[in-house]
Amino acid sequence: MLIGTATAGLCGPTGFGITAKTSVPNTDGVSQIINVVQGESSFQGYLTGYSFWDNTPPGSAAIARPVIHSRAGGTGTYGDPITIAVGYRLVNGSARLDFPAGTRFYIPAIRRYAIVEDICGDGPQPHLTGCHRGKNGAPWLDIYVGGESAGRAASDTCMRRITGMKQFIINPRKGYPVEAGALTESGCGGGIS
Repeated sequence: MLIGTATAGLCGPTGFGITAKTSVPNTDGVSQIINVVQGESSFQGYLTGYSFWDNTPPGSAAIARPVIHSRAGGTGTYGDPITIAVGYRLVNGSARLDFPAGTRFYIPAIRRYAIVEDICGDGPQPHLTGCHRGKNGAPWLDIYVGGESAGRAASDTCMRRITGMKQFIINPRKGYPVEAGALTESGCGGGIS
């Protein structure tokens, strides 16, 4: 099921075509989701990856919003989804995530479940330069590809391989096909489409 279109969306400028039960527009044209879509729905989004080597801080698996993991990771099963980072905006000095921490996704192109546990972006104003701005009118999500044991070159290759517009299923049911394992270490989702 494709979520209906709206004039304001998630994770960046208006027009992402994702609606929620309730949203509150803000001055930069972004709607913060108050009640995430109930039930399973899908949307097109821009997928990128981040690794152990280019995380903040580099050479770590630190995450900003732990839910089921204490550090970035996961095997991609429903019970052990992979950490995914999303954009945010500042509200009274605090980061308000574009998708709430704990939101689950299934990404058919890489056959993995993911869970929001991190924020996306780096530099002096990551809320303005990171995933929050979206990509070509679509939400931008950044999945952890691992790479600590495989090395930087392997994780860089994996990140390049998965980058692009993909279908995301939000609030997915259990039972989708899974190729379990950290992305870099397991060949980066052999069924990438």
